[in-house]
Amino acid sequence: MVAVVRAGRPAARAGLIPGDRIVAVNGHSVRDAIDFDFHAGDSTLELTVERAGEGPRTLVRLPLARRGPDLGLELAAPRPGDIATCANKCVFCFIHQLPKGMRRSLYVKDDDFRLSFLHGNYITLTDLAEPDLARIVEQRLSPLYVSVHATDPALRHRLLGGPRGSADILPRLERLAKAGIRMHAQIVLCPGWNDGAHLERTLTDLAPLHPHLATTAIVPVGLTRHRERLPALRSLTADEARDLVLSAEDWHRRFLVTLGSRFVFLGDEIYLLAERPLPSADAYEGFPVVEDGVGLVRRFEDGFARALRRGRRDTRSRAVTVVTGALFAARMARLFAAAGFDPLRVRVGAVPNDFFGRAIGVAGLLTGRDIQRWLAAQPELGEAVLLPAVALRDVGGVFLDDVTPADLARDLGIPVEVVAPAPGPLLRAIHAG
Repeated sequence: MVAVVRAGRPAARAGLIPGDRIVAVNGHSVRDAIDFDFHAGDSTLELTVERAGEGPRTLVRLPLARRGPDLGLELAAPRPGDIATCANKCVFCFIHQLPKGMRRSLYVKDDDFRLSFLHGNYITLTDLAEPDLARIVEQRLSPLYVSVHATDPALRHRLLGGPRGSADILPRLERLAKAGIRMHAQIVLCPGWNDGAHLERTLTDLAPLHPHLATTAIVPVGLTRHRERLPALRSLTADEARDLVLSAEDWHRRFLVTLGSRFVFLGDEIYLLAERPLPSADAYEGFPVVEDGVGLVRRFEDGFARALRRGRRDTRSRAVTVVTGALFAARMARLFAAAGFDPLRVRVGAVPNDFFGRAIGVAGLLTGRDIQRWLAAQPELGEAVLLPAVALRDVGGVFLDDVTPADLARDLGIPVEVVAPAPGPLLRAIHAG
């Protein structure tokens, strides 16, 4: 479905309008935006378009001459009914740990290779049909992001909740690697399930697939307080996190010799829980999976130092409260203190997560009500409250509990500003005014 047609561009000159459904490009059928991009590389295109409002299935053929890469055309995102959903019942699935009564879109579990390619969503490959595998190879849909968790088929079957499809992941990874598809693997580490010898086996099995399997990220399981009638799991302990950091150092030494890459990367939460130094920026090898919380803290702290240098270490500020999750708050406060900011003017708000439970400490899962409750109890908030943009969802900017920043500003009686999760925007917001 055509969502946007920009004036003056080739798509507009050809006569396309929002709402048109492109069904073919140069005679090739089009199922989605990936098909369109795959077949629309020629300099001259003939689009077969289904146009609503002009009778039952009216097809219009529109010649389109390409002038550079920008056609001036944006296609709509897949509708919820068009997305392949996950049939697994993973023992650690975060969606199964959501409370009732939230908006319906939050309960959608996707397992769609198209969203993996387009947006970096992780897929299990358990329900991937043969035509889909063939399409990935034909259209070179790379990179893909794969939820591995364990390579032992029996253990993976248990972790995924007994899927009807095969849980044996290695044959599919090997097939994709042989076809030249680049992949990133993820292991959600569940203590007592897929750690220890099982984790060593998984890494040993995955390593031969490098460089096509470019990285393996290990992230700790996130457990909310809403786990009624779900399998018994526990969080990673600080001692286990410290052991993981030591193990990662051994893996890095081994894989740098055998693969020329560190290959295995720990989620930032593991280093923060272990209270161990983060690796240097070079150790993240380009930050390929930073959006999954692997290297995000290192990139933020290095960027903070660079932004201070560009600003000549200007520590003047208005009085603000900077909201973040409990996991990163102390580290952020130390950054501000080391930079010379007055802690009475730049306060870091370590908001506890009562909605999901205190075991959840990341800023991206804070809710509006938890933030409002914590801020309302503080004796002084300053001139403004700065909120992390990662905690907001959808175009309208709402928290997971449907509270908006405007609701907070109204209740607190002071300005509430949403700040992008990067050092430059944060420092500019602190200096504003």
